[in-house]
Amino acid sequence: MKTCLRGHVSGKVQGVSFRTFVRTEALAAGVSGWARNSADGRVEVLLCGDEAALEKVVRALHQGPPLATVAEVDLHTTAWTDVTGFTIG
Repeated sequence: MKTCLRGHVSGKVQGVSFRTFVRTEALAAGVSGWARNSADGRVEVLLCGDEAALEKVVRALHQGPPLATVAEVDLHTTAWTDVTGFTIG
């Protein structure tokens, strides 16, 4: 079943290539969507794909790239968005 998750990742997630990391992980799992910095220091994400693929990406979000320190991953299910590819904003 295809679904979308949207939310924020907090911690030391800006200035550490976190969005690029999310894009790489998402594309490898076959997940589409986007990642962008929020003014409050978090990274906002939209992830769309099948449940198994989303689980892989969510696990990766909790880990982050080497220079990141992830404090919290707060995602919720949202309406399906027909998005192609993965963009960084």
